Amino acid sequence: MSDLNKLSLAEARDALRNGDVTSVELTEACLKAIDAADVLNAFVHKTPEIALERAKAADERIKAGDAPAMCGLPIGIKDLFCTKGVPSQAASKILDGFKPEYESTVSQRLADAGAVMLGKLNMDEFAMGSSNETSVYGNAVNPWRRGNDDAQLTPGGSSGGSASAVAADLCLAATGTDTGGSIRQPAAFTGITGIKPTYGRCSRWGIVAFASSLDQAGPMTKNVRDAAIMLEAMCGHDPKDSTSAELAVPNFEAMLTGDIKGKKIGIPKEYRMDGMPAEIEKLWADGAEMLKAAGAEIVDISLPHTKYALPAYYVIAPAEASSNLARYDGVRYGRRAQLAQGDGITEMYEKTRAEGFGHEVQRRVMVGTYVLSAGFYDAYYNRARKVRTLIKKDFEDVFAAGVDAILTPATPSAAFGLGEMTEADPVQMYLNDVFTVTVNLAGLPGISVPAGLDGQGLPLGLQLIGRPWEEGDLLNTAYALENAAGFVAKPGKWW
Repeated sequence: MSDLNKLSLAEARDALRNGDVTSVELTEACLKAIDAADVLNAFVHKTPEIALERAKAADERIKAGDAPAMCGLPIGIKDLFCTKGVPSQAASKILDGFKPEYESTVSQRLADAGAVMLGKLNMDEFAMGSSNETSVYGNAVNPWRRGNDDAQLTPGGSSGGSASAVAADLCLAATGTDTGGSIRQPAAFTGITGIKPTYGRCSRWGIVAFASSLDQAGPMTKNVRDAAIMLEAMCGHDPKDSTSAELAVPNFEAMLTGDIKGKKIGIPKEYRMDGMPAEIEKLWADGAEMLKAAGAEIVDISLPHTKYALPAYYVIAPAEASSNLARYDGVRYGRRAQLAQGDGITEMYEKTRAEGFGHEVQRRVMVGTYVLSAGFYDAYYNRARKVRTLIKKDFEDVFAAGVDAILTPATPSAAFGLGEMTEADPVQMYLNDVFTVTVNLAGLPGISVPAGLDGQGLPLGLQLIGRPWEEGDLLNTAYALENAAGFVAKPGKWW
């Protein structure tokens, strides 16, 4: 078999079981592709020795007939996940040289299932960003191009390295994390599938924290079936994480029937933003028609507090980030700055954090510290928490009225050029999350599915939002949408 790195998880799993290929062969194909794609800057810590060792062990398990679905499949791990003995920097200078002595629960679950770690993937620093331009490793690059234009495009953020690696067939799948859209937005920008499960479905233990009440890990894959396979391996109760749900994990793949007859799909009027590009509007309308043709009922719904979601998110997330990142001070955690003669502890803190944190992280820490300060706690943070409750109730009311899933655009545009937003107001960058942050605030599952190309040949995604804990049903609706959209486009290889 040729082009083994281009296989999906399901195809590779079946080929391994049939004896058509070995995990070592799959892994070597991916390692070769990774080495040939350094220009994409997707893999920032390569681990070929670990990969080949795990691949050999996986081949033995498969021969012995002891092989879970992920066994022998080569994947990438976002740099936010702690991996034992492997640099885990969260793309920040302040964690330079950090090699954990422990493994995150999610990456451990994948390892236990026999998955092969190829290396660590680029991301925005501490997962703060929508374009992968805040990384200490430099920008990750989208493998897609606008027509014949050579301008490098963002793969989205914060899971930009994961999205780029999967879209460019450097790995069969990758882990991502989603705090306000950081799985779904990059998935849409690169023409792949990304699911953020219900908050609490995947353990957060061993994942470097950004905003603890919003962060959730999920898979980034080549299609919906792969997302179902990988999500099942990642999920499960973890006693080390107090926010982890003690719920059985269903066989998500078995739930992919494609039958959505009688399902009620909501179209929220509040997501029709002023200035929305005609291409996004058309894609959304086409998506609704596809689901209707598959037997679903399309209904108009209202989520009245949507307009407050972005402001509420950009109060709550920085507040939690400010608290979580306080530990990186050069004493408890993090590299310490060089001090001058006579410098005291205050100077050490100031220099360490000024050198160690990038500008976007500094901005969010300052915003978060401000909204948590004595004079502003009630005016900002407490008010944002109340708004969050109202946003969550909007969804609860819609689901209580019989809606099974909600269809929206995934992003307000296709991928933009690296550097194009450098001079823009930071709020302009934050608007990339306009369709995704509500899902995190409400703790719901959401999935981005590639559904078409814009006029410049760039992928566009649609988002489906599901009921809490019903990822199986959500994946099945996404599967029906994927089948109807028939998206098979791949980036032309230029790297």
